[in-house]
Amino acid sequence: MPPQGNAVPQASRLMDLFSLKGKVVVVTGASGPRGMGIEAARGCAEMGADLAITYSSRRSGAETNVAELTKEYGIRVKCYKCDVGEYANVQKLVGDVIKDFGKIDAFIANAGPTADSGILDGSKDDWDRVVHTDLNGTAYCAKAVGAHFKERGCGSFVITSSISGHIANYPQEQTSYNVAKAGCIHLARSLANEWRGFARVNSVSPGYIDTGLSDFVDKKTQDLWHTMIPLGRDGQAKELKGAYVYLVSDASSYTTGADIFIVL
Repeated sequence: MPPQGNAVPQASRLMDLFSLKGKVVVVTGASGPRGMGIEAARGCAEMGADLAITYSSRRSGAETNVAELTKEYGIRVKCYKCDVGEYANVQKLVGDVIKDFGKIDAFIANAGPTADSGILDGSKDDWDRVVHTDLNGTAYCAKAVGAHFKERGCGSFVITSSISGHIANYPQEQTSYNVAKAGCIHLARSLANEWRGFARVNSVSPGYIDTGLSDFVDKKTQDLWHTMIPLGRDGQAKELKGAYVYLVSDASSYTTGADIFIVL
C-alpha cells in the first residue's frame, strides 16, 4: 500500500523511495519527441512506473512515444486523446485510465500552449485560448483526478508551470502565458492546503527549455535570452525529468505546496 495522506513512507533507502514500480502515472501533453511531457514520462518509466500519456492532436506522435517507452523500459503504456480545456474530456480520461490500469497514483498536468503576443497586439481569442487551456485546463485535471486521490487517500499532483509565472519575460510579449502560469503556481499552493489530508500538490517552473515550442521566436531574441540566463543556454527537457520523478515519488513525501524553480 502507498503511504496514506501525510503518512511517512515505510521505505528508508533512497533507491526505494525514488522507485515508481507498481505505480501508475498520467502525463498530459506527451505527444512530442523532445518536450517536457515525454521527458517526464521517460523519467517515470526509468523508475518503473506504468504510464498513461495524452495528446490533443498529434496522435501519431503519442503512438510513437508509446512504442518507444514500451520497448525501452518494458512497462505498460497507453495513450489517450484529451483536450484538457474541456472538463468532460478530462473526466473521461481519468475514468478510462482507472478502468484500464486500476488506479492513478500521480498526475503530471503538463499540457498547454505558449503565447505569441501581448494583450494589445493579440486578440481576445488568443488570450482566452492560452489562459483557458493553461490555467483552467490544469484546474480541470486537478478536479477530475482529485476525487480519485481523495477516495484512495493518497496521490501526487504535479503542475508544469514556468519562470514566466514569477517574472515578466523580456523582450517578447506574452502576458496571457505569464498570468496563466502564475495562476498555476498559486493553484498548486492552494490545492496543497485543500488536499492536505490525502494528497500532495507541487509545481515545476522551468526556464527556457528547448522543446520546439519557441522556434517561432527570432534568433536575435533568443540570443538575448541567453545573455540573461546564468548557464548561457536553453535547457534540454531531459534535464527536468529528475524534478518530476522526485515529486511523484515517495522521495518527496514531505514536500507539498512547493514550486521547483529551474534556472532564472
